[in-house]
Amino acid sequence: MATTSFSKRLYQNPLLSLLQNARTNSQILQIHAQLICRALVSDLFVASRLLFAICELSNSSSVDLTVAYVELIFSQIHQPNTFSWNTIIRFHSRTSKPLRALLFFSQMRKNGIFTDNYTYPFVLKACASMPGRREGLVVHGEVVKGGFDEDSFVRNGLISMYCRSGDVQLGRKLFDGFQSRDLVSWNSMIAGYVSCGEIGEAQKLFDAMPDRDAFSWAILIDGYGKKIGDVGRARELFDAMPDRDLVCWHSMIDGYAGLGMMGPARELFEAMPERNVISWSILIDGYVRHGDPKEALDIFQQMLHHGMKPDKVSAVGVISACAQLGALDQGRWVHFYLKKNRILFDVVVQTALIDMYMKCGSLDLARRLFDSMHERSVVTWNVMIVGLGVNGYGGEAVELFYQMEKEGALMDDLSFLAVLTACTHAGLVAKGWQIFDRMRSDFRITPMAEHYGCLVDLLGRAGRLHEARNVIETMPMKPTSTLWGSLLAACRTHRCVDLAEVSVEQLKNLGADDSGVYVLLSNIYAEEGMWDDVWRIRKLMSARGMKKEVGRCVIEVNGEVHEFVNGDVSHLEIFAVLWSLSNKVASV
Repeated sequence: MATTSFSKRLYQNPLLSLLQNARTNSQILQIHAQLICRALVSDLFVASRLLFAICELSNSSSVDLTVAYVELIFSQIHQPNTFSWNTIIRFHSRTSKPLRALLFFSQMRKNGIFTDNYTYPFVLKACASMPGRREGLVVHGEVVKGGFDEDSFVRNGLISMYCRSGDVQLGRKLFDGFQSRDLVSWNSMIAGYVSCGEIGEAQKLFDAMPDRDAFSWAILIDGYGKKIGDVGRARELFDAMPDRDLVCWHSMIDGYAGLGMMGPARELFEAMPERNVISWSILIDGYVRHGDPKEALDIFQQMLHHGMKPDKVSAVGVISACAQLGALDQGRWVHFYLKKNRILFDVVVQTALIDMYMKCGSLDLARRLFDSMHERSVVTWNVMIVGLGVNGYGGEAVELFYQMEKEGALMDDLSFLAVLTACTHAGLVAKGWQIFDRMRSDFRITPMAEHYGCLVDLLGRAGRLHEARNVIETMPMKPTSTLWGSLLAACRTHRCVDLAEVSVEQLKNLGADDSGVYVLLSNIYAEEGMWDDVWRIRKLMSARGMKKEVGRCVIEVNGEVHEFVNGDVSHLEIFAVLWSLSNKVASV
């Protein structure tokens, strides 16, 4: 009786209610501390609830809690039950490291813990994110052996796993073999066809559905809009919907934004009966991706004005907009706003801030933030290395690359691209060649066209033009227009007419002979006094209707971004100032 009374009081403890409503990193840590102080954390029920709350918030990107912290909480649970194991497996199945979910599942089995119908959908989701099908087939065998293959949750998990792994035919075989199919089964199969690009089959299945929900429509709208770029058909479906929820509005807006059709995307956004943070984030991201960062900043300000709290996507989007514009003051304000309002400040957001500070030339702030990070991703290291290189600190970039290697960070092809870019900007030819060779010999990473492009740029800047040409002509893949364009730019720097003409001919063969190429060749001829060739190129451009792209610049004054275009007459004050300056110069 006393034990029952204690358990009742424990389950009604106000700390558990606070835990359920916790929304920030600070709140979670404070509740955890109180549970420890009151000796409640040793109770299996309380510890499991703590783990569940932390995993839920971490997966939803509401707080910045590391994987190590989540696993520490789990490790301190004495004899975790099935619910606890399911929670940690589910957490890892939603992260970028699904292998951890499979490792915990394996340990769960070794410890003799019974699995249930909730365990396998999480494990199958992790299998779907793994390369190959081996793990999925093994788990499928265990599902059948354990008698869980008749459970609707598990069956839908199997369909989703096979479809996401690219084996949509096997997924369909399972689907057809089910005697009873629920709405999730239909949606999973349609989503499988969409993910594999088989929109026609998805449409057939959609048409055959006995019942549909808003998610069914959203899947197909997504397929037409984002998978194959048929926004016309996507819009027809959208307009035909009996009821539209936010997911469908988002799918349609994202479809337009993905194709750079920001006009229709904006019109649809304005027509929404209600909006949430995802609505604003899609629009901000669309403007950033399609080269209109100023509009992205304006949308962000409107979002704040409407009392909407940014999420990670909108935060990264507006930080990227500041980086594109070189708007340091606004970027610093966003940084301050995120910290002040305790908005998720994870590795992704911090990396975006480092990138922004680097592109705005504020190396001190970038380095300070980098050094303060407790956890860094490979992208963080890469961004820092590139930033140092393009800002003229190639030596420091190479040192950071070696530090990255020393600390055991997982290097990828982009890490080598970052350090080779740094070597290019610093003119470190020997070091660049050495790192390029190590990439192949020590790290077994196959160089891509971009890596060869760095070598071409590196040699070209150093005046070793014929070596650069040799790299292009002997590389294992077909040279891209970027490589020949890089060599052409180097030819102008080092005044090499013969190779410049070869580069232009190659660019012409690749269909990349735009106005910029001919302007560059014309300038090379002019610098060598070859005026007949200059006029020949200009006549050629005129005959093809080519025009030199208009120059433009962006400046930030008092936290406001202004854009100026060459020949623009919309700012008449400019001419008044220029006239005044000309008079002052003349009077000196």
